[in-house]
Amino acid sequence: MTVHEIQQHYSTSGIAERVLSAARGALGPGVAITPDALAAIDHFHGGGLAATRDLVAMLAPKKGERLLDIGSGIGGPARWIAATFGCHVTGIDLTAEFCRAAETLNRATGLEGQVRIVEGSALSLPFDGASFDRAYSQNVVMNIEDKLAFYREALRVLRPGGSLALSNLAAGAAGPPHYPLPWAGTPDASFLSTLDQTRLELAEAGFEIVRFEDTTTKTMVARKAMRERLESEGLPPLGMHVFMGERMREYQINAALSMEEGRLASLEVLARKPA
Repeated sequence: MTVHEIQQHYSTSGIAERVLSAARGALGPGVAITPDALAAIDHFHGGGLAATRDLVAMLAPKKGERLLDIGSGIGGPARWIAATFGCHVTGIDLTAEFCRAAETLNRATGLEGQVRIVEGSALSLPFDGASFDRAYSQNVVMNIEDKLAFYREALRVLRPGGSLALSNLAAGAAGPPHYPLPWAGTPDASFLSTLDQTRLELAEAGFEIVRFEDTTTKTMVARKAMRERLESEGLPPLGMHVFMGERMREYQINAALSMEEGRLASLEVLARKPA
């Protein structure tokens, strides 16, 4: 999958304006624009804020630390983590429209001093070695064919002893998932590792595995409930469709069905760079 194809899949115009308009329309014109107020929209992964909370509980950031969000989307998790834990978070994403939207939303929430957004590739991070205390990535590696390069770059920019937290979707045992999906319109754009392959890839890149959990059963409950709501009620007032469009309904239904049928798995990983 080329950079252009990735950007085409994700790109839409006027993202920040639509996000802010939707939040004010649903919550009231006088609502304070905070990371919590935007959380139903700007956490660009299937589990929303709840999944970000789970990931951060595993990562355990501390006040004043420097974190890297690899594949930061429109910046929702980066803003929420920075505001909640007093960290400085750098987000990097390949999609220009996402980066511009994230910068606007950083200003709207007053977090431009704590959250920095960089447009660039996870396979060639534009940062010095040992620049970050901790790093995380949510549902990004499914777009990455060269996963060793992805993990090695994350390892390089972490300080010795620094942690990487991952929340990813993986290949299930029952065959290919149903397309289109949130990260790929066709199988040619999707690169799913199995759970076992993921463990091996991280180890080969040089990480020590601290925690490796198959979260498929837990995740499936929430995804099935979401699928049933989408099928019976349609899209809610607030959600990722605000900036990705109504195609998200089909994407999310397909992802849920694929997991229910054993075609997708989910996992959470905490890995450490050797000290």
